[in-house]
Order: sequence, then structure tokens, then C-alpha cells
Amino acid sequence: MTEPTPELSPAQKPFRAAAHYYETLIYAAYYAPRGRQRLYMVASELAHRYLYPTDLAVGIIGPEGAGKSTLIKGLFPGLELTNDDDGVNIRPAPIYSFHPGDYFAPHTFHLDVRYELAFKQRHEIVAAISVAALHGRRVVIEHFDLIYEALGFNAQILFGIGEEILVARPNVFGPFPAAIKAVVDKTINFRRMAHSAEDITSLVLQRDYNYRLPIHHSDVKHGFVINFNSRPEIDLRELEGKVKEIIRQDLPLTPTGEDCIAVGDTEIPCTGTRTHVQRTGQIQDFRLLKDYSYHPILKEFMLIGMVGPHEAAGYEEITREIDG
Repeated sequence: MTEPTPELSPAQKPFRAAAHYYETLIYAAYYAPRGRQRLYMVASELAHRYLYPTDLAVGIIGPEGAGKSTLIKGLFPGLELTNDDDGVNIRPAPIYSFHPGDYFAPHTFHLDVRYELAFKQRHEIVAAISVAALHGRRVVIEHFDLIYEALGFNAQILFGIGEEILVARPNVFGPFPAAIKAVVDKTINFRRMAHSAEDITSLVLQRDYNYRLPIHHSDVKHGFVINFNSRPEIDLRELEGKVKEIIRQDLPLTPTGEDCIAVGDTEIPCTGTRTHVQRTGQIQDFRLLKDYSYHPILKEFMLIGMVGPHEAAGYEEITREIDG
């Protein structure tokens, strides 16, 4: 005789409801832009498209300096992070003092698992997450891959950030945190190289060609795009040579305060100071496409720079431009 299905508790119903609504999403991929404001804008769009009140376990995955904290701030404006790049809260994470009977307890918690493992046992972190989620509280779990196996269940939605932002709603067949981590760990260096090359190119444009910020920036796989309202009178081979000379000098790239980075001794503005290679010499295979691409709808001219292996990707493939 088949036993009757047990009645769900009120705390379990959100998980069951979520399974009915969103099981058609496998994953989505977006460029991970460089700079705080651009990443905020993408995160806001992701929140609008993919986040729902029933998402109680939210996993964030990515290497150091990828922009996880900025992504979280864009996804959840106003959420106080327990371990932020701008400073570490010295008080214990509020989730450890959560009590289901506390009417005034927060409804969203944040945990940086890598940070918490320095002070808490793994089972303590697991217990805190489980209790909060099973009582209808959302937990945003940074470095989710470090706690997944001990936790015993996957996140309802996963965000991975490397060169791209991956969004996934796992089911019993995955995707699993380790797979997303493998992707973002592999691609983050392209983003660091592209960001550093982008800032060096902007530096040369200002220093030698009197182009002042703001200039519009956008993204392409393994590279960057700088948009101009009119066609620049700049020889792109000459510009490429100037950028390559700075790369050849192997200058240090160093954060120098709030929203600034130094290329050698030259300070330039940058709102993504952690997403860089350490030295210019670590930028591999930098090149510029040898003509500007024109966007007929936006009426903008696009300067396209690439790093890493030579392969058809993004704008290179669409416009059929051949480097060389």
C-alpha cells in the first residue's frame, strides 16, 4: 500500500512553489562588465528577470576580485554584506543570532563562506543557513561552492561571475557549483587582461589624443569596446603600438585609493580596481581590430580591442573583421 504524501510545512512550501514556476531555465550568460556602475546595471537587470521572493538559497560563485560583492549589491540593493571589499564588519554575522520567533529578524542574510570558515566550524555555517532558509528567510551565500556538499542541497538560483555572469536554476541533474566554478575560474583572467588593456588604451587616448572621459564602453568576448559619437582621426596601428609599448614595459598596476589605479607612476580613474592583472606584461596577445565598426542604429563608431588567443568571438565574428 502506498503511503500518503506528507503535508508540507509552511516553511517548505516556498521551495515546492519555486520548483513549479522556474524549471524551464537551464542557464543564461551575460558579459561581466568592468567598472562598478556597469556591473550594477547588469545586476539590476538580472534581479528583475530572474529573482523571485521564493528564492531562499542564493549561491554566488567566483574568484577573488571578480566583482562578487558588487554583483550582490546590484542584485540586492541595501543588503549589508558581512565581509565587504570596502571593510570587514567586526560583529558576528546576524544570521547566527536568528531566531524564528523574532518578529523583527531580517528577511535577507548574507554570508561569505570563505570568510566565515576562518571563524566558524562548517557545521555551524550549515546549521545557520538551513534554519534561516527553512523558516522563510533568504540567504545570499558567497563562495557557495565551499559549503554545497556539507549543506546537502543546491541553491535555488546560482550566479557565477568570471569573464561572464552565468545564471542557473539547478535541478537534480545540475548544474552543480563545481561546474560553474570551473568555468568562472578559467575565464576570469581574460576579464582581468581585457580590463587592464581597456584602461591602458583609455590612458593613451587621453594622454596622446586628447580624448577625455566619459567615453562609452561596452563588452565583447575576450576584449573590450570603446564607443565614439564621431569617427576618431586616430591611426589604429599607431594606437596599438603605443598600448603594446606600455604592455612591454611590464609596469605594475596598483590600486591607489578610491576609484583610482596607477599604471606605473600614472594614476587614472577606475571603478573596478581589483579586476586587473598585477603587471602590464601579463596582458597576452593584445591587438586592435584595424578599422572602426559603425553601429547604424546608435550612430556610434566602435574601437574594438582583443586579448588572449586569436579566435572568432563576439564582434569579430559578426563583422567578419580579420586582425592583421
